[in-house]
Amino acid sequence: MSWHHILAHAEFRRGMRDMLPVAPGLASWGMMTGVAMVKSGMTLTEALAMTFVVYAGSSQLAAIPLIAAGAPVLVIWATSFCVNLRFVVYSAHLRPYLIKLPRRVRLFMGYVTADLSYVMFVRRFPQPPDTPAQQDAQLAYLAGGCAANWSSWQLASLIGIGLAQAIPPAWGLSFAGILALVGVACSVVDSPLKRVSAVVAGCAAVAAFALPFKLNIVVAIAAAVALCMLLENTRPFKAQT
Repeated sequence: MSWHHILAHAEFRRGMRDMLPVAPGLASWGMMTGVAMVKSGMTLTEALAMTFVVYAGSSQLAAIPLIAAGAPVLVIWATSFCVNLRFVVYSAHLRPYLIKLPRRVRLFMGYVTADLSYVMFVRRFPQPPDTPAQQDAQLAYLAGGCAANWSSWQLASLIGIGLAQAIPPAWGLSFAGILALVGVACSVVDSPLKRVSAVVAGCAAVAAFALPFKLNIVVAIAAAVALCMLLENTRPFKAQT
């Protein structure tokens, strides 16, 4: 099956659609990683090379402080290897699905497959293919999910790299973490009750910002939980959550 037929397959479009709900969370982590790379002292060329070659947010974030501290290369490699050991499990599980494909295709799919694209794929296809048609459909779906995953990550990472210089140094990497949490929060706020709780928590956190020891976070959680307990049994919200 050629790449042209894979891109035209209905399962490719379905794979992309299934990945769209989690794209904001992926983008937030990608942007955070882009900002973190530049803020750690990497040059533009180094940051771009890392985001396209490594393409693994957890190992990138684990390696960045080691690189900034001048750690030995073997230490950096060992750390990244340990962080990404889960992909050994993924590849072992995907072997029966992809074993009949050419090696170059398997290597490429190994590069683009990430956590969520793997999860979506095995949820959609719990069993390996029995026929060539099933093989084509499964490859198309996996390629579609990986395409959406890779694109959202890389675009957000590039935006993070570009915006890093505009972020005041005093904000540091904590600002990148805030970007990630905002993106993750937006991706899970998918019902009226959740939207109300998010708005209430945000308003409460801002209103109580002057409290010491970051107690405004506790206030925000308490306010959101209390309001949701009052609303969850009302008919409009109960019917939609």
